[in-house]
Amino acid sequence: MGVTEDLADQLAQDALKAEELTGDERIVDDLANMMGATSQTAEEAFLTAVRVRRANAKARAMLLERINAFKAAQQS
Repeated sequence: MGVTEDLADQLAQDALKAEELTGDERIVDDLANMMGATSQTAEEAFLTAVRVRRANAKARAMLLERINAFKAAQQS
């Protein structure tokens, strides 16, 4: 990845951790708004990284749920 994507992804990881820690769902939006005021490119890269990470987390949770259901069915 380029510098923009690398920095955006690092910030996305930190923002999502802070959101989970604090329960403040506005962190991502507030950071994106602040970034957008100075760099639309940085804002878009950040929001893309957030969306990708959230989607990945949901997909992994679904996969784990399916695996657990399969294992439970095998034990029955």
